Amino acid sequence: MTTFQIIATLLTFIALGGYLNHKYFRLPATIGHMAFALLLSLLAIFLYKLGLFDLTPVRKIIGGIDFSEVLLHGMLAFLLFAGALHIRLDDLREVGVPVAVLATAGVVMATVITGTLVWYGAGFIGLDVPYIYALLFGALISPTDPIAVLAILKDAGISKKLFTKIGGESLFNDGVGVVIFLTILEIATGVQQPEIKGVSLLLAQQALGGLALGFFLGWVTDGFLRRMDDYKVEVLLTLALVTGGYALAELLNISAPICMVAAGLVVGNKGRVGGVSERIRAQLDMFWELLDEIFNAVLFMLMGLEVIVITITGQHMLLGIFAIGAVLTGRLISVSLPVWLMSFQRHFEKGTIPILVWGGLRGGLSIAMALSLPEGPEKSIILPVTYIVVLFSILVQGLSFRRFIALVT
Repeated sequence: MTTFQIIATLLTFIALGGYLNHKYFRLPATIGHMAFALLLSLLAIFLYKLGLFDLTPVRKIIGGIDFSEVLLHGMLAFLLFAGALHIRLDDLREVGVPVAVLATAGVVMATVITGTLVWYGAGFIGLDVPYIYALLFGALISPTDPIAVLAILKDAGISKKLFTKIGGESLFNDGVGVVIFLTILEIATGVQQPEIKGVSLLLAQQALGGLALGFFLGWVTDGFLRRMDDYKVEVLLTLALVTGGYALAELLNISAPICMVAAGLVVGNKGRVGGVSERIRAQLDMFWELLDEIFNAVLFMLMGLEVIVITITGQHMLLGIFAIGAVLTGRLISVSLPVWLMSFQRHFEKGTIPILVWGGLRGGLSIAMALSLPEGPEKSIILPVTYIVVLFSILVQGLSFRRFIALVT
């Protein structure tokens, strides 16, 4: 199949799944798309086992889609920018310290705890996973995925302050998580020596460089937007910011995800204080909300279809179940300890810790990072385990999140 035919088929399934979900099931849109694709995949595998369907061409098509490249070097830029547009800086300033602590120290803590637990679990089950690769799994699974989180939070019915805490943390810990993952990957592959000074400098360069570039590009773009009164040109300016800014950040070897979050915050907030008319602002918001919905639908559909090309054995399933517990444990400790320490000087709403833990969803970003691992026995273990954790996170945590909020608040 050609690229156009693949895109056409994918969009057709997305539209059909969206219609069926809206008409009959009423699941959150992202979960509905993933569930529909997953059911299609499982049906195809079942028919293949019965000898009624040839799965080979389907596997070839799905396997030919570089999920990691599509997300990490494509859709992620648009999704992060669109997500950051919805976060108000005034609200973020009120919860800036908790967000900063959870998105940095919290991610590092969760990475070590989760990685260590999974390392012990793999050894007990009989799977050979070197400790550095267990930490690599911890790094790719510990950050909460802003794409999944924000999509669920929009309809979760939580307070604005709690929305900002969870949404802001997920946006920033995503960028921090990618930086930590890439740093540990360089250590695992021998590119970077495991020296505290060198690793710390690399992390600072990536994170602070991404912030600085994002704020600068956002400020420049906002200046252009204020001088325009043409919706079409302003949309093109924001598209140029996202694509050009992400590419420039990667070229400069700084965090492109953090760059997009910072740029989105500037454009989404600065232009609201004079300069850009309400009409233009509403049109820009509508455009990016639509783009966000489309890319989310494509991403979650791809996640559901990936099960066709991922080999999951009984041992993988056991380790995956163990990893779910390890991930939740790492999240609980990495959230509880900072929140408890900060609670001496700050007020936290009732249920903050359980909501942050259960609402910390994992999604396509974790799968994309797992797929980007170099080929080897470690990848063949980490990838299916990551997929199992993500499925649990989206389908179980995501579907029960609204009810969970009502239970703990």
